[in-house]
Amino acid sequence: MDSDSVIEDQRHYPLTTLRVIRGVLCLLVLVSTAFVLLVYCGFWTAIILRFFSVHHSRKASAFFFGIWIALWPFFFEKINKTKVVFSGDQVPDKERVLLIANHRTEVDWMYLWDLALRKGCHGYIRYILKSSLMKLPVFGWVFYVMEFIPVERKWDVDASTVHQMLSEFTDPRDLLWLAVFPEGTDFTEQKCKRSQKYASENGLPVLKNVLLPKTKGFYACLENLRGSLDAVYDITIGYRHRFPSFFDNIFGVDPAEVHIHVNRVSLREIPTSEIEVSSWLMNTFTLKDKMLSDFYRKGHFPREGSEQDLSQIKCAVNFIFVMILTGTCTFFTFFSIWFRIYVSLVCAYMASATCFNLRPTPIFQL
Repeated sequence: MDSDSVIEDQRHYPLTTLRVIRGVLCLLVLVSTAFVLLVYCGFWTAIILRFFSVHHSRKASAFFFGIWIALWPFFFEKINKTKVVFSGDQVPDKERVLLIANHRTEVDWMYLWDLALRKGCHGYIRYILKSSLMKLPVFGWVFYVMEFIPVERKWDVDASTVHQMLSEFTDPRDLLWLAVFPEGTDFTEQKCKRSQKYASENGLPVLKNVLLPKTKGFYACLENLRGSLDAVYDITIGYRHRFPSFFDNIFGVDPAEVHIHVNRVSLREIPTSEIEVSSWLMNTFTLKDKMLSDFYRKGHFPREGSEQDLSQIKCAVNFIFVMILTGTCTFFTFFSIWFRIYVSLVCAYMASATCFNLRPTPIFQL
């Protein structure tokens, strides 16, 4: 059974009026809280504090944006009742790691937050993502503050930016979860056919459930960070019974289940030369393709139950705290001209800094 058989015309839950209203409210909460945390917290932690200490800037930013990121698993798992099943290795808390994952839909990256939250690293997760996403209203500013690495998906153009930003992630005092999707784009049947055609013409494995991985970005990450990493997490994501879109997630109609298989790989198991790393990554995705074929046939990955459910109480307390903070800041914004001027100036700075990828240079190192 291949990936086509997973897609069904009928959603797991019907798109009712109540789900639409709830989804719109959830989206409004996510956007409004992101905006308030950016303006009133992110500007001070990621910009002002960075003049004095990059380490303390990242630590403070991780707290404020960690509490925002924690809202997403809360909405997905507790509000929308999406079942998230973990399998494979039970990884330690708070490691510095490089994550590689298959890219089946536009929302795969969101479910990595579910794992990161359980490991206390949700405020430290970063992605290599296409630069156009940095232009999204509000969310693009979040990506900038959290130091996501924007790429054009052309290595000749991206190489200098990637190496420069990776060189800033080598401090072992900073937690780091750097997520890379080596396929470079989300999976579609048309892209799969092109990938299979290229593979057959070049003597490479013909894969059914993933695209051929690109190795340049992954090798650059290893080359720059190997000395400061604890491990590489090889993550395989599978969906039952329908592949979700962003709005499927928001409205809570899909997915019914998300299965996340984690394989913790020691750096000693990964070769050092670019050619050998390329071969290792190709073998890893060949095994990932077989694992997904088995998943679509059996409905689960091996060794389930590696992680516990999220705490309902902790999620609720976090949500209440974020809403109180957002409400308080919003109140002052509406009823004070000076707060409105401040918000306008911060927005102008965030827009320009995100557009040109400008970051303060530390004056002191604390």
